[in-house]
Amino acid sequence: MNAVVPGRLHSWDLSTGVDGPGTRFVAFLAGCPLRCLYCQNPDTWHMRDGDRTTAADVLGTVEGFAGFVRAAGGGLTVSGGEPLLQPAFTRALLTGAKELGLHTALDTSGALGARADDALLEATDLVLLDIKSWDPAHYRRLTGGEIAPTLAFARRLSGRGTAVWVRYVLVPGLTDEPVDVDGVAGFAAGLGNVERVDVLPFHRLGAAKYDRLGIPFALRDTPAPDAGLVERVRDRFRGTGLVVY
Repeated sequence: MNAVVPGRLHSWDLSTGVDGPGTRFVAFLAGCPLRCLYCQNPDTWHMRDGDRTTAADVLGTVEGFAGFVRAAGGGLTVSGGEPLLQPAFTRALLTGAKELGLHTALDTSGALGARADDALLEATDLVLLDIKSWDPAHYRRLTGGEIAPTLAFARRLSGRGTAVWVRYVLVPGLTDEPVDVDGVAGFAAGLGNVERVDVLPFHRLGAAKYDRLGIPFALRDTPAPDAGLVERVRDRFRGTGLVVY
């Protein structure tokens, strides 16, 4: 039975307007293969950072909020860390949420998209896909990973007709180059299944977590983007016909 699948859960929360439509029950899974310079949650990097649990236990908690999130036009979002580091656990959570009549969303970098089997995607109504950069070398410097798996996953989602919201974190001096923005924008516009793009301004609210963990925060002195830069980048995405927030 899928519900007894074990996993590592870092935490959970209720959010509105950030992790998918409506009010969401967000399950943050532990473990991530990337080390993004702007990561605000270094406490989710390792599997050991999470509590041992089962999908049944998490879904039991979700069920207690199911009526509320349905009434608020929301559902369940499985996030991280990187949820596809635990594909069986993620699949069980999404499948269980569908059985509760909830809208489901998967928040992922796509770096491990090959681990998402068809059953997992069948239980996924929406993918929140982080495309962190366009240039492969820049992506590698920014995340420690490769962009190709994310692009392949995005194309697979397009072929399936799975709804996607693209997320793009805007960091001054790192992800604000027009060639980078235009590359992501053109790719997203060509997929045909991207419902919206969220341009997310960088912030340093996670700096205290780095201090607590004794990890250097590379962007400690990087400022948040000003309103003008944010709007200019959003306009470049809008120029390809995408809906942008």
